[in-house]
Amino acid sequence: MRSSNININVSLDENNIPEKIEWSANDAGVGTSTAKAMILSLWDKENRNAMRIDLWTKEMEVEEMKFFVHQTILTLADNFERATGESKMASAMRDFCGYYAEKLNISGSHK
Repeated sequence: MRSSNININVSLDENNIPEKIEWSANDAGVGTSTAKAMILSLWDKENRNAMRIDLWTKEMEVEEMKFFVHQTILTLADNFERATGESKMASAMRDFCGYYAEKLNISGSHK
């Protein structure tokens, strides 16, 4: 059996607030890269529960968070559809993303 590692390093300040998030995934060709926020969700089979780690640094701006959440939900819709074949529900999730973007006055991709 082969294994692969994704490494995440979070630097904290004296109050345990994330100051820096670095990650790498060498098998995917990603050397050390920095991020301002992350959402990690793992499925606990025995408890049938999602375990999550949601972190963002002090540098993450509110406008960036709006785009981050929007893009995350769009990605969840794509993954949900690919994993379950539930295209109608994935479409409803994308419709919500349109509503979300409209209400928060965000459009297009954020760079």
